[in-house]
Amino acid sequence: MLDANLKQQLNTYLQNIVAPIELSVSSNDSPKSRELSDLAQEIAELNEKITLRQVEGARAPSLAVGPAGQTPRVNFAGIPMGHEFTSLVLALLQAGGHPSKADAALQEQIRNLKGEFHFETYISLSCQNCPDVVQALNLMAVLNPNITHTMIDGALFQKEVEERQIMAVPSVYLNGEHFGQGRMTLAEIVNKLDTGAAEKKAAELNEREPYEVLIVGGGPAGASAAIYAARKGIRTGVVAERFGGQVMDTVGIENFISVPYTEGPKLVASLEQHVKEYEVEVITEQSAAKLRKGKLVEVELDSGATLKSRSVILATGARWREMNVPGEQEYRGKGVAYCPHCDGPLFKGKSVAVIGGGNSGIEAAIDLAGIVKDVTVLEFSDTLRADSVLVKKAESLPNIKIIKQAMTTEVLGDGNKVIGLKYKDRKTDESHMVDVAGIFVQIGLVPNSEWLKDCLELTERGEIIIDSHGATSMPGVFAAGDVTATPYKQIIIAMGSGSTAALGAFDYLIRH
Repeated sequence: MLDANLKQQLNTYLQNIVAPIELSVSSNDSPKSRELSDLAQEIAELNEKITLRQVEGARAPSLAVGPAGQTPRVNFAGIPMGHEFTSLVLALLQAGGHPSKADAALQEQIRNLKGEFHFETYISLSCQNCPDVVQALNLMAVLNPNITHTMIDGALFQKEVEERQIMAVPSVYLNGEHFGQGRMTLAEIVNKLDTGAAEKKAAELNEREPYEVLIVGGGPAGASAAIYAARKGIRTGVVAERFGGQVMDTVGIENFISVPYTEGPKLVASLEQHVKEYEVEVITEQSAAKLRKGKLVEVELDSGATLKSRSVILATGARWREMNVPGEQEYRGKGVAYCPHCDGPLFKGKSVAVIGGGNSGIEAAIDLAGIVKDVTVLEFSDTLRADSVLVKKAESLPNIKIIKQAMTTEVLGDGNKVIGLKYKDRKTDESHMVDVAGIFVQIGLVPNSEWLKDCLELTERGEIIIDSHGATSMPGVFAAGDVTATPYKQIIIAMGSGSTAALGAFDYLIRH
């Protein structure tokens, strides 16, 4: 299961185990069970503090990890490789007494949660969003004896997936009931369980002293702005729903200069680490709601708290554009998806559609073609906007069909899941129906600027208009990244505009 290089790396990590742990394997006669048994055996052989035993569990194959002599509370139903290998390594370390790097106050909040919480998370091994959720819930299970967590590979437990009608990952269940879907941070999960946490946090934020630069948004533009501002020695804060923004949902990045290849979560981890090297106050799990200008610039949050600053940099980024057709919202997460890498494996052997013929749409179609039965690409225009190399590849695959001048008009479902879609041929005005189980929407981005429409000058598309210094129409307020009218929405361009906005804000401060 593990090659020599991976074994060596794992062996190095396992040296951090301070207390004995036990691996409990539940298996049957399937090839996957044999793979999991081999993996567990290889891990146990790497460290004398790890023992292995066979058990009969509710699911097979499955692997439970826990301190020796205790009933394990962390379970992996499936083989935790791919994106989930890190989740397995962390579970081994934490069960063995190695401390987590999570915020100490948050860990204490987890220990103090009252009640019984039994979590199940359905994942796919190709999902880059899933490990964050799995690792968060695993840590909670390690810290609190009243919490258990089981990761379930949907590809191996298809019957459960169909019974629960899971069509998007990660999907989290708590005590048998649906709890949440999509990326969730540790703090988000804990605050959802601890109902009084939001009010306490809002009260604490209201008491904070004004910043000199407050950055709204934690993506590449926000991170760059924070670093450049902090290096000037001025009080800097970042407030965001999550650190990383849209990049957290990006898989392969091949055009980041000097780095031939990386992945979104890896780049975000590096950005966050770089920001933390400076005295920057990072506030997450908070959404901006209003912007006001008085003696200071005020940012009101959805939580009711208000942060004040002498200058503000808006770097709220953008989100996936929706089709805005009947049925889209009703079947979101039930066949309508926006991340082919995350949710594609759930449609193995089924017919799917991709909406959009740009780079993201054609890349999605190519990726899905290796998993699903067939892919129908619907492009609004009479030409594909994707790079020619991608188009040539897509056209060479026998299970990809491309339909141009197609306007999607409706998502069709049976009340529980997607069963097809309707589109209009823009050339003939004829209406057609395509039978599909999944619809992957890849039609561009929408700036996260709705909350600013009454106070800043925006383009018709809702992008913030800025000058060469990143300044907006409101004195003391700057903007950067995908939320602005700057052309070409690229990570490296967002970073550059973030540094420009920070330098512009600093120049504003020394002049006012």
